[in-house]
Amino acid sequence: MRLEPSDEQRQILDSVDRFMARQLPPAETRRRDREQDPPYHLLRSMGDAGFIAAPFSESVGGLGQSWTTVVLIQERMASLGLMAASLFTRTVTFGGMSLMSYGSEAQKHALMPALIRGELLFAFALTEPGAGTDAAAIETRAERHDGGWRLNGRKSWISDADRADYIIMPCRTGPRDGGKHGISMFLVPRRSAGLHMSALPKAGHNCMPSWDVGVDEVLLPDDALMGELGAGMRHMQSTLHYARAGQAASAVGQAQAAVNLALEHAKTRRQFGQALGSFQVIAHMLADMQTRVDLARLMLYQLASLIDADLPCRKESAQAKLTAAEAFHFIADRGMQILASAGYSLDSDMQRYWRDSRLYMFGEGPVELQRNLIAREMGL
Repeated sequence: MRLEPSDEQRQILDSVDRFMARQLPPAETRRRDREQDPPYHLLRSMGDAGFIAAPFSESVGGLGQSWTTVVLIQERMASLGLMAASLFTRTVTFGGMSLMSYGSEAQKHALMPALIRGELLFAFALTEPGAGTDAAAIETRAERHDGGWRLNGRKSWISDADRADYIIMPCRTGPRDGGKHGISMFLVPRRSAGLHMSALPKAGHNCMPSWDVGVDEVLLPDDALMGELGAGMRHMQSTLHYARAGQAASAVGQAQAAVNLALEHAKTRRQFGQALGSFQVIAHMLADMQTRVDLARLMLYQLASLIDADLPCRKESAQAKLTAAEAFHFIADRGMQILASAGYSLDSDMQRYWRDSRLYMFGEGPVELQRNLIAREMGL
């Protein structure tokens, strides 16, 4: 497992730095967060820069880069502006990796080139009012109808649903009491008749809008099915496998940015005639913060190396998500304590890290579920 970027990866990271300085400087990030104005226009620019192409094979127009390279891009983008990293990650994982993992050849051929160019946005509609962590409780149904499919149900907390070109939607195709069996994946055009959306206000991630999605007699052709009929749980795990790596990378990037901000404040803020960081209690806080982010980064890079080697990594995926989420939450909380009123100000980046860090504790699988998955992989 390589811990230092290669020369090629350093060049890519330099291009990420230039991209972010030009497209999403800190002042623009703060403005968009304050005004809840997502930078969807960046998607095309990311395509032009070649970032979206990174993990995909040359056969579909990609660059064939390693997943380690993707993680480095995600981490660096997140440290400079989460809203860009989040948009990049959702496109690569929810859209691209879902298509590549279980999309039909026709679906890949039709959609991957445009996705790589940054022309398509995808949403992943797993969560329902009664299903989330318990994905097997999905109730939205897909039934055969006139040679195609008819969908009915409701999805909730779906990111980008109103702007996505396509929504990847798990639906129950088997018996209602089938549990994890009898769930299938569908590719649903966002403009399909029968989709109704309502915005869901929330405390953080202001540039990742969430939506309640009503699914009322939505008709789809037969070829809207993704992957095998009834294999939806397996397919979802494939998508979440990559999505959790992306979440861990985003959390690590933001956690390091929060440490850097708190460290700078501790060096420049003076109290009782000395720098704040000269007090041992503050120094120890910062030492714990940096140690936690370094440990989370090691878990993340281990996961990326296993993905690159095409080795089993269910345990490591859960561990990376768990350690990164808890590290970011811990660091943002301690950062707020160190900055005090300066961090509580809406002009501070620390309050945004603090608000945004909470989502990682439950989004795409809460930390409690990650511990269950780890224990299961240990044979418990």
